[in-house]
Amino acid sequence: MGKIRQRKVVEFIPSESSPIQEKFINYLMLDGKKATARKIFNDTLKIVSKKITGDPEKTFKSAIENVKPRLEVKAKRIGGAVYQIPIEVKPHRQIALAFRWILAAARGKKGATMAQKLANELTEASKEQGTAFKKKEDTHRMAEANKAFAHLARY
Repeated sequence: MGKIRQRKVVEFIPSESSPIQEKFINYLMLDGKKATARKIFNDTLKIVSKKITGDPEKTFKSAIENVKPRLEVKAKRIGGAVYQIPIEVKPHRQIALAFRWILAAARGKKGATMAQKLANELTEASKEQGTAFKKKEDTHRMAEANKAFAHLARY
């Protein structure tokens, strides 16, 4: 009989986080590596707290609020023509789009760790700047430009 080896179980103790932070961690996660995603998010909050005086969680929430779109356009085919029809975005989708846009902007940058890139994007978004905020502004601008087709939304 051989020796029975016992593996050390390394327990990851998450800090207190709100449901919106947990949801963001799930969006951040790749290949099911939640511990890695949680570590990146916690490092991001540490970097944000060094950059900005104040609560990093408030900065995170204000960044999400600033990036959430109120309007978007939806392509509809009516009588052989395709119209871009402006529609209001439901609250659940607003959060999903904000998360996606912030993460896409952070992942699109080069030359830093993911925590640093994400911290930069969150601080910029909280100040109503940055790539993710620009994406929201572009979406709103497109919806405003196609306001004339709003009457086609009921079809």
